[in-house]
Amino acid sequence: MAYPDDLLSEQEHVVVHSHPHFKMLIFPTLAFLVTLGAGSWLAILAKDAGSPWNTVGLIAIGVVALVLIVWLFLAPLVRWRTTHFIVTTDRLIAREGVLKRTGIDIPMGRINSVQFEHGLLDRVFGCGTLIIESASDEPLRFEDIPHVEKVHTVIYREVNDNPYDDYRPGSQAAPGPQQTEPLPPQGGRPQRGDRRR
Repeated sequence: MAYPDDLLSEQEHVVVHSHPHFKMLIFPTLAFLVTLGAGSWLAILAKDAGSPWNTVGLIAIGVVALVLIVWLFLAPLVRWRTTHFIVTTDRLIAREGVLKRTGIDIPMGRINSVQFEHGLLDRVFGCGTLIIESASDEPLRFEDIPHVEKVHTVIYREVNDNPYDDYRPGSQAAPGPQQTEPLPPQGGRPQRGDRRR
């Protein structure tokens, strides 16, 4: 069973499943490219050194470059890949971590308010921070959520469980308030407004 389907209970369905926005991988990718460029340049310089220093230099450059790539690029990439933000019909699920795995589940019925915020850079990338306030807990912040406004709306609709919130072109219009007939007067006496003058 594929993730996150193995987390779901009976009759529970996934509405949103996303990783953080790729924006969080921009600096790790730049660090990877800079490390490769600097390592290649230093390796060319090390080849010109006399023996055995050229071999020692190449090994040292290779080890340092490998450590930097693992620390600055691979670790953030794995962290991004193993971070999940999931909205289901019953709850909100967040999971993150590789060696130390952490997670939180918030039932929809316990969510009091949903907010989002995004600055100029977040708006350019189409992401933002989601702030969930649940009963008796401090507000939780989920950063770099892709399409944060749409996710905010989805959670709001799931929390309120209002079928008339979802407008779909071509579907039947939501029925208006029911028209009811007034009840007949009780006791045979005419109502005040119905008395003849």
